[in-house]
Parts: sequence; C-alpha cells; structure tokens
Amino acid sequence: MSPHTSPAPVSESPTTAPPAAEARAPLSPGTLRTLVRELAEQPDQWIHHVRLSTEERWYRRLVAEDDHEVWLISWLPGQSTGFHDHGGSRGAFTVALGELEELSLGGPDQGLLIRRIPAGTARAFGPEYVHDVRNTASGPAVTLHAYSPPLSSMAHYDLRAGGLVRTSEEGPEQW
Repeated sequence: MSPHTSPAPVSESPTTAPPAAEARAPLSPGTLRTLVRELAEQPDQWIHHVRLSTEERWYRRLVAEDDHEVWLISWLPGQSTGFHDHGGSRGAFTVALGELEELSLGGPDQGLLIRRIPAGTARAFGPEYVHDVRNTASGPAVTLHAYSPPLSSMAHYDLRAGGLVRTSEEGPEQW
C-alpha cells in the first residue's frame, strides 16, 4: 500500500500509563469475516469515505484496535495488489460494491487458483496466506478488509515458473 490518505486518528497517550493490559489473542478468520460482512451491510458507516484514484488503489483505515484493524479500499479497473502476504496476520475481506478477482496458489496438484468475487462475497484466511487481488471488471469496486493482529508488515512476491519469489517488504510507515 502507498499512502493515499491519512490513517484514522489515534488518541494520544495519557500522562500516566494505565496498568499493562494482557495481550489479546488474535481474532479468528471467521470472526473477521463476520465483522467485514456486517460492516458492508451498513454503508452509512463507510460510503462517505470512499474516494477513487486513477493512479493507485485508494484506502483508508476505519478501525484501529489493539487486536484488529479494518480498512476500506476502492479499486478502479486494472488496479491490483500483486501477490502479497499479511505479515502473519489473519484476515478477511468482502466486496461491498463491484466485483474483484483473487489469485492464489492451490498447491502442487491445483496450481494457480482464480476466483471471481462478486459483491456480497467474503473471503477469510489464516496467517500464512498469499494472494493477489485485482479489479478485472469494467467498473469500480469497494472492499472492506479486517486483519488481526493489525498489520505490521506485508511482503510482496513475483509469480515465477517455480512458484512465488519474495521481492520486497513494507511496513506501516509506507501506508
């Protein structure tokens, strides 16, 4: 991701720190799927934030909690993520408007899997998942994504004859 908008504001730390909170367990992919599906059904909570960018996908973080975060992303035709992971976070996304395509590797017997993801469809995945999401349709798309724990890094990959080859990594400072 590259910065197209400022992340949601984060409150400042109090002058006296509260007692240390116990680290929460990451939310499950199923819980994250439910979260994005329910949010997609409430467009009044997010539609006014949507912007379209002809240069790159546009995105905005809507929720920043200790145990998860939610992002809103818009896609014009031809825009894609390229193959990437989620830095060990579990995740889910749903197409709220439009249609996308997802590519992933299905293993030695399945090869490259291509899935059409129409509006109303949600996908959930574990911490090791690598995929490429793209808008191959003729109109824009809008998606909601949830990650737990919040993203700390994302690695990018090239698909080559021998499989995926890691090419770069980015962190929150690039979002």
